[in-house]
Amino acid sequence: MHSVIQAVGLVLDPQVLLTVVLASLFGLFVGAVPGLTATMATALLVPITFFMDPLPAVAAIVACTAMAITAGDIPGCLLRIPGTPASAAYTDETFAMTKRGLGAQALGASLVSSVIGGIVGTVVLILAAPALARIALQFSSFEYFWLALIGLSCAAFVSSDDPVRGFVSLLIGLFIASVGMDGVSGTPRFTLGVTELLGGISFIPAMIGMFAVSEILNSLVRGTARERFAATQKVTGIFRGILGLVRHYWRNVARGSVTGTLIGVLPGAGGDIAAWISYATAKRFSKTPEKFGNGHPEGVIEAGAANNGGLSGAWVPALVFGIPGDAVTAIAVGVLFMKGLNPGPRLFEAQAEMLYAVFIIFLIANLLLLPFGWAAIRLASRILTVPRPQLMAIILLFCVVGSFAINNTVFDIGLMLGFGILAFLLSLAGFPVAPIILGIVLGPLLEQNFLTSMVIAGGDITGFFERPVAAALGVAAILIWAVPLGLAGLRLLRGGARAAKPAENNS
Repeated sequence: MHSVIQAVGLVLDPQVLLTVVLASLFGLFVGAVPGLTATMATALLVPITFFMDPLPAVAAIVACTAMAITAGDIPGCLLRIPGTPASAAYTDETFAMTKRGLGAQALGASLVSSVIGGIVGTVVLILAAPALARIALQFSSFEYFWLALIGLSCAAFVSSDDPVRGFVSLLIGLFIASVGMDGVSGTPRFTLGVTELLGGISFIPAMIGMFAVSEILNSLVRGTARERFAATQKVTGIFRGILGLVRHYWRNVARGSVTGTLIGVLPGAGGDIAAWISYATAKRFSKTPEKFGNGHPEGVIEAGAANNGGLSGAWVPALVFGIPGDAVTAIAVGVLFMKGLNPGPRLFEAQAEMLYAVFIIFLIANLLLLPFGWAAIRLASRILTVPRPQLMAIILLFCVVGSFAINNTVFDIGLMLGFGILAFLLSLAGFPVAPIILGIVLGPLLEQNFLTSMVIAGGDITGFFERPVAAALGVAAILIWAVPLGLAGLRLLRGGARAAKPAENNS
């Protein structure tokens, strides 16, 4: 208890509180700009942390990341440009809500569920960090392979209206993810002799192009590029009716928070995968799955909770063992070492007050999401009053800036435009974009862990089932993929049998 009281005193220091506020504002700005990810925001803060005391340095990273992840929902909802990769899972859903005049509800539901998910993740971080970290360390490449395969099954759920087209889109995404140097042999694949492709296709330009540029092309083709948004689409009353909505979908909030936290605990998994799995799970167990994709808040609430839950969960292995849960915590671990706060079991004993102070900052950062997020949404929503021609030009400018900022190369701008045209043509043919993004996100994780596992097992496929957890995940993955295919086959056979009976009777 003495350590907790000391921690409160450390957090109430004016320098710490001012750092949290300024880092939060910076995170909101970076997260809301398409292409500027939470990882980039954290990396930009590192040089500034050199001149800070240990606690303000860590506080800046925690507050900035929490804000950036949530702010990524704003451009996704208003303009169909995901601000962060985690937002891509439900960008189409929130944008559909905006077109229906429910933009305020979409952003309000996402904001509140993110706050709840972040708080749940922080509570888990406080109460169960050592135990969860020990479990996460038991995961090898075999378990990660099956986890990635289960994640890919989300493609079937997010495109259940036409699973065949969804599967084809997923294969396109996996193909895109395979471009570049082979992870084991170092052999170039599908690079066409282009040096810039040796490192693979950057995810951010591909994501921006497939969502934003394709939407611009769609507007031009439909002839809506010169129209204004309807007056009913003004984003006001962000929190109106949100408590009732969250109460109605409390199971989704709870499931998303827990799912996000548990996936975040696994090193290398992160909130991006958690958001996709949570959105697909919401659709799979929804009583009204036919409403998904047409502007339904259920999946937005669950995936939003998973986003910030995964963010808190990623700090579990980082603090307990110094093993980063994602790219952000990898930077944070470096800052911790730089400030003499060596992560590990001894941190819980030697500097308990500092650790509790970090936990309190997690709670403060998530609570600050409500007023800061509200202000950011109100300011950003003014963009809907801009005439469409100017708005399209602004969107394209953001696309170019976001794509260029990743690697500072014009080549990425070309990639962004190419993927925008590809997504536009695929949408005309009825192929969904979301599974392509999912394939690009999970493709490297799937391939890397498959190849590593095959090397460990000496090429023996049964090695994927030798470990108990791997076997359980493997059986689950096989059932998830096999059962829908089996049911579809039975329906085809029954349909063929019914068609054959009238033909026999006529003969």
